[in-house]
Amino acid sequence: MKLSKILLVLVGAGVIASAAQAQETGTLKKIKETGTITLGVRDSSIPFSYLDDKQSYQGYSIDLCLKIVTSVQKQLGLTSLNVKLNPVTSATRIPLMANGTVDLECGSTTNNMERQKQVSFAPTTFVTANRILAKKSSNIKSLADLKGKTVVSTSGTANLKQLTTLNADQGLGINIMPAKDHAEAFLMVETGRAVAFVMDDILLASLAANSKSPGDYEVSKEALSVEPYGIMLRKDDAPFKAAVDKAISNVLTSGDINRIYTKWFLTPIPPKGINLNWPMSEQFKAVVAKPTDSGEPSAYAAVPEAQKAVLKKKK
Repeated sequence: MKLSKILLVLVGAGVIASAAQAQETGTLKKIKETGTITLGVRDSSIPFSYLDDKQSYQGYSIDLCLKIVTSVQKQLGLTSLNVKLNPVTSATRIPLMANGTVDLECGSTTNNMERQKQVSFAPTTFVTANRILAKKSSNIKSLADLKGKTVVSTSGTANLKQLTTLNADQGLGINIMPAKDHAEAFLMVETGRAVAFVMDDILLASLAANSKSPGDYEVSKEALSVEPYGIMLRKDDAPFKAAVDKAISNVLTSGDINRIYTKWFLTPIPPKGINLNWPMSEQFKAVVAKPTDSGEPSAYAAVPEAQKAVLKKKK
């Protein structure tokens, strides 16, 4: 399904509700009364949520959010439901969720304990790791190699916070540059304004694959953290969270996730028809078998030393 910035999409017209009516409070009540659900979408989080060459929003997370939309529509007994798309950035996604502007955030957002103080998350839909992208000619292999260099990360991300903490604790003397979004951050490395970009490995790999010279870049083997992604929703809205959890858990346990995952990670995707060739990780396979919305990194994989240091500091 192609989705533009301003398009209102009619989802599932003519659906006849067969399920019992949901408890209509909070977000569910708002959706039923307005006939609209608002999705927060991203411009450059390939392949999760991004604009293609026709300025249409699409991606893995958007497909998953549309599964939630269809499920909620049936639960509320609506014959149709308008889907409004609202662009968000790493810096604005939580405020826009908290103030009621968006109902679901369909991007590449890490579920962690700090964020759970402000928002809630659906069961995890991807597991990634924070790593370093640089040009091969820079010979950057690890965090230690960034000492005294200019490094970029995206504003409002856990990656930027972690890099800032590690820089201070280890006295690395890194000149950290915040970028407004992932595309701008990658461009800074591409043009030489930064020597490296610290971000989730799948996003780094996607940006490099879609760049002018993919072979010029490499992503570090060293992982700085474990990052479980989840679709974000408002905190303290138990009926809506139950509806969202039910929809995502069904996608995971029914096997439908395999089709959606293959579409975005194992086959050519717009805008350039590039196949990311990113097989499902063992960590995510475990989530598919047993869905969880845990924000603890240790629930997914062994926690890297760099992340342990940051988590210890927060306690």
